Amino acid sequence: MTDPIRIAIAGALGRMGQAVDKVAAADPALIVAARFDRPGAPAAGLATLEDALGAADVVVDFTLPAASVALAARAASLGGPALVIGATGATEEQRAAIAQSSTRIPIVFAGNYSLGVNLLMGLVRQAARALPADIFDIEVFEAHHRHKVDAPSGTALMLGEAAAQGRGVKLADVQRRARDGITGERPVGEIGFSVLRGGGIVGEHSVTFAAEEEILTLSHSGRDRGLFARGAVAAAKWVAGKPPGLYDMQDVLGMKES
Repeated sequence: MTDPIRIAIAGALGRMGQAVDKVAAADPALIVAARFDRPGAPAAGLATLEDALGAADVVVDFTLPAASVALAARAASLGGPALVIGATGATEEQRAAIAQSSTRIPIVFAGNYSLGVNLLMGLVRQAARALPADIFDIEVFEAHHRHKVDAPSGTALMLGEAAAQGRGVKLADVQRRARDGITGERPVGEIGFSVLRGGGIVGEHSVTFAAEEEILTLSHSGRDRGLFARGAVAAAKWVAGKPPGLYDMQDVLGMKES
């Protein structure tokens, strides 16, 4: 019988940390070996960072980008454990730092751990490839709870990237993340983002392809954070024992395009 995979949960006191804990504790293939949080957090039942890293095969981290960068650097300096990072809102510099750490340890770094969202990415890529940019405008819409601190969401940006890949362009060259005042006509090929923040919305994402004569909308609705926790746990089981490298959920699900 294969020994259970030992996981540690970063940000264990947060919403996603608690959701991951619940899913992982119910999985017989896993042992929750440690739980830890930011320095100064209530310490009852929590490990230190160093003890958590020493106890785990994989750390699941849904904290903030700066904390994820520091965690990745420390784990890389020790040669392990593997990481599953779900922090969103990372800057290019922070993403580069995580990528650098992945040269020494395996890291799954994804903006969304939902199976449905990752399937949606594939559909968006195909639709963008098939629908001409001079006829169909693309708008990515996302809605989240009032406590979310970044916008657009990491998932919305992933969907924008998928659309840009389908059209063979760089998202940075065609994106518009906000509109205010007299903006002028929409440029051909622009990929726009619209954002709603309010209440307890778990996560709503849609990509609209709008032409003069027709509109196609592809969408996904999250109903409970458990769906992201289940995906993160699946990623933790997949990445354990993998060679160093930077992976995402498309790798975990075997959906990477050749």
